[in-house]
Amino acid sequence: MKIWKAILLSVLAFVCPAHSFGQINAEQVLTIGKNVLSMDDYMLAIQYFNQAIKAKPYLADPYFFRGLAKLYLEDYAGAEADCSAAIEINKFKIEAYKLRGFARQNLGKDSLAVEDYNVGLDYNPTDKNFLFYKAVALSTLHRYNEADSTFSTLLAQYPKEEDAYAARAQMNFERGDTTAAINDIEMTLSLTKTQINPYLMLAEIAWKRMDWGKAADALDAAIRLRPDIPDLYINRAFVRYNSDDFFGAMSDYNYAIELDPNNTASYFNRGLLSYEVKDMKRAEEDMSSVIKLDPSNFHAYLNRALIRMETGKYRDALADLNIIAKKYPRYYPVYYAMAQAEQQLGNIRQAVMLAHKADELVANYVKNPVKNPLDRPAIQAAESNSVKRNGNEAEDESEEDVMDRFNNLVTISQVSENRLSYNEQIKGRVQDRDVNIEMEPAYALSLAPPQESLKAISNYFKELDDLNRQHLVKQTLYLAPGLNSSNYGTMMPELFDLASQLDKNAGSRPVDKLLTGIVQTMLKNYPAALQSLDEAITMNPDFTVAYMARGYARYANAISDIKLSQENKNNDEAFMERTAYTTLLQEAINDFNKVLALNPRLVYAWFNKGNIYYEAKDFTSAMQCYSEALKLDPEFGEAYFNRGLSYLNAGNKSQAFSDLSKAGELGILPSYNILKRMK
Repeated sequence: MKIWKAILLSVLAFVCPAHSFGQINAEQVLTIGKNVLSMDDYMLAIQYFNQAIKAKPYLADPYFFRGLAKLYLEDYAGAEADCSAAIEINKFKIEAYKLRGFARQNLGKDSLAVEDYNVGLDYNPTDKNFLFYKAVALSTLHRYNEADSTFSTLLAQYPKEEDAYAARAQMNFERGDTTAAINDIEMTLSLTKTQINPYLMLAEIAWKRMDWGKAADALDAAIRLRPDIPDLYINRAFVRYNSDDFFGAMSDYNYAIELDPNNTASYFNRGLLSYEVKDMKRAEEDMSSVIKLDPSNFHAYLNRALIRMETGKYRDALADLNIIAKKYPRYYPVYYAMAQAEQQLGNIRQAVMLAHKADELVANYVKNPVKNPLDRPAIQAAESNSVKRNGNEAEDESEEDVMDRFNNLVTISQVSENRLSYNEQIKGRVQDRDVNIEMEPAYALSLAPPQESLKAISNYFKELDDLNRQHLVKQTLYLAPGLNSSNYGTMMPELFDLASQLDKNAGSRPVDKLLTGIVQTMLKNYPAALQSLDEAITMNPDFTVAYMARGYARYANAISDIKLSQENKNNDEAFMERTAYTTLLQEAINDFNKVLALNPRLVYAWFNKGNIYYEAKDFTSAMQCYSEALKLDPEFGEAYFNRGLSYLNAGNKSQAFSDLSKAGELGILPSYNILKRMK
């Protein structure tokens, strides 16, 4: 696949030279893009469609297919925008209405989606996809009569359409018509045994009826279809627990933890079961695991405290209870528990005071609940999942008697697959790849050429280009994003040799000092780098390239220093180090300001300034710098990406979404992962 990508990239470079978009064969590039799209390489396909759009912006197809690629990457806002552009060019492109409607459904714009589907159905009243998507959108809007009518029209035309029966079953289930839902579920299962949602609906219906046997059978079937979903095992464990199958429940929690070692609900419930069988050591360990994964889970603190009290660890129990009391000072049960612990430690006076405080909270609440409300911490279990207890939504438990020892088992809200899919299952989904969410790195001077990427960017720096053309040194200097040692690992021996030679020769020209500074920066010897670059600038106060190199070295030095000095510092030392860190960052900004004074159009200086402000958590200033960079280069994908992260940190999710979508369009792969997480 890497070889194939390299061939395609070389073809792209051949047919799409910089600044020659009007001369390329847009139809040929579009065809290549569609071929790449069919191979599920959505990011590369988008780059081809970009070139076709630049060459012939009046064609609808490149916008449509770029929208399709974005949809497969779950960039629904981007897909909607591209489909709107395609429709504006050609209002008779019916497939664009279908794609835009689908994107709008995933954005929660179901009413607009219905309008798109109606346009499609005007042209083709029996189109299966238009009918299906419209029916689902209507049911989401709770327009059940219209949805039911649309489902009936669809099933009259396609009586074996299993997805339609399953979706209608879901609709009937949601509006409380379990009889109709079961009929549709049975019809679905008569047509196919490979859909998980019908089994999940059967499980929940049986669950609510407390028919644990049928609920277990349905979950067994669901697990056979999707044995990789931990939440299914958590729910089956709950069913088994209610059927008095403790061994089966414990086995399910164990396996759920094997599948997902970070699943807090599994640890929480296993801890409760361990307590019931008096395995106190395991119970305490599991509650500790919950707290480590989710420090805000105060029910886990409470349960661990009670376990510790049971085993005589009263001081440890008090530590847990104090954490709860600090967060929820009006949660009266915690004071009763603290009173009991203090009593066991012989602190009778303190125990009486705590019990009195709890009594007072309850008495004040009874007198005036509005004026004296009680804290009601809720269970938090299983990241990114809403929680149920006994099949109902999680309720606050401040009324619960602390001496009952434990909360009920938690369960995960109904697990279901997306009931909509655009034509076929999606493969090659870069948004599902686990990536670290970090800003795109600042640009630095380097002896290593930039790595190949999907981004059509030249890293052009006029003064650097002029310097290379003069051949004052043997080495070619490059401007590259970041100086990650993995990018030039093979160069390390060469860099050490070169550094040694430069020290011996001790060249007296500014360019020699510049080269020394660049090499030492690549070797992460920042003090030596800064000394050489200071000398270069002293020799030539208008040496733009040297200011660019020194700005990066100062920035990297500040980041390095603060990371190395985080531990074992008292408050005064930490304050002094933070002050020095801020000073170094400001000096780096000063260098980039000097670069911009000498070359106001150098986008990378603006970008680097933005990164420094971002690092200092001055997100407003960072956004301003990235915006200046984008004024100079509207296709600077890294600037969109970092500005999107800045918006995200500043709490502006809408603008963040827009910028990250554009960054993904321009080849910044992690954008799609973040967009998915934002949803």
